[in-house]
Amino acid sequence: MRLEDVMKSGPPRKKRKRVGRGIGSGSGKTSGRGTKGHGARQTFHGKLGHEGGQMPLFRRLPKRGFSNARYRVDYSVINVGDLAASFSAGEEVSLLVLRERGLIRSGPPRLKVLGGGELAVALKIKASAASASAVAKVEAAGGAVEIVS
Repeated sequence: MRLEDVMKSGPPRKKRKRVGRGIGSGSGKTSGRGTKGHGARQTFHGKLGHEGGQMPLFRRLPKRGFSNARYRVDYSVINVGDLAASFSAGEEVSLLVLRERGLIRSGPPRLKVLGGGELAVALKIKASAASASAVAKVEAAGGAVEIVS
């Protein structure tokens, strides 16, 4: 294949449609906007949810229930059993260390330790939150849990 073969298929970009250039052009007079109505006006911007006078969908649907999603606190979660398999005795565990070792993907900026699994090594854990069972298992193994904000 040569450069001239590529260019034979046409120009690399499609030309823009020039409207309002006479009736014979096919897009003259009203310039593809139809006749009358809001869409034919110069200042039409089509607001989100606007349905031309019809009651908008978000107002037609019933509003029910309660959502606390705006105030929810998200945590990156890990079980003590996963820590036991990846850390040796006396090591410090934090969100940054877990991300470096690939145990937690990038996500919420807080760490919560849960009590799933068994822990036999003493670890120093720095987390934003920890369940009561996780704290009990870490302390029983000789480690400590420090709650940091």
